[in-house]
Amino acid sequence: MPVIGLSTSSVYPESTAHAFSYAARLGYDAVEVMVGIDALSQQVTAVRQLSEHHGIPVCAVHAPCLLITQRVWGTDPWGKLERSAEMAVAVGADVVVVHPPFRWQKDYAREFVQGISGLEESTGVAFAVENMYPWRATQRRALEVYQPSWDPSEHDYANATVDLSHAAVAQADPVAMARRLGSRLRHVHLTDGTGSAKDEHLVPGRGDQPVASFLRHLADTDFAGHVVVEVNTRKSTTVDERTADLAESLHFARTHLGLDG
Repeated sequence: MPVIGLSTSSVYPESTAHAFSYAARLGYDAVEVMVGIDALSQQVTAVRQLSEHHGIPVCAVHAPCLLITQRVWGTDPWGKLERSAEMAVAVGADVVVVHPPFRWQKDYAREFVQGISGLEESTGVAFAVENMYPWRATQRRALEVYQPSWDPSEHDYANATVDLSHAAVAQADPVAMARRLGSRLRHVHLTDGTGSAKDEHLVPGRGDQPVASFLRHLADTDFAGHVVVEVNTRKSTTVDERTADLAESLHFARTHLGLDG
């Protein structure tokens, strides 16, 4: 059975500590830790203590790959991935989520596919490469900013992540991507989008992506990886509003994975 987790990014601007509290209170199976500007997310001991305190395991660590986290854990991209694997091992997670390199990271991009394979062999941790998207100023103008590409199904990665909001921006069919990946699909970011140029990370069911069909595909293929809710709740003005969004996302996942019985 898949593990249904909550990404710590789903409670921003609240902290990593709050994410564990929400996950425990709402009945999530696990947490994915987004290593970011929140100092707690960068500290192995703090993450382990939060997991133990709330009785919620950590299923994955998201490496600091965003533009705003360029200096988190240094500037060497391979060093960031090694530290992410060290955290994963220390807190009991079996997946590190990683974005493909930006095209200006030429040396990193050139060695990326082989380097990811080498890290998996040396650390014993699955590095699930996430689908991204072309950057679009308009519907007609797109800039390819990821190398070797934004679509992990085009390359020989052993493990991959499908993010449904990213698929929406790329105007790509996430179910078709999952089929191409087959057993290499290890991790999912459950969210939604409308196909705009903005990475929206909507609560599943509030966009126009085939999110329910995607989850039914996972159920039909006996997917046993992680389905992690990664939604944007920044517009929530109260704890009750954020709680409702996270509870709705969990219910959506359970319902369409056939786990609500």
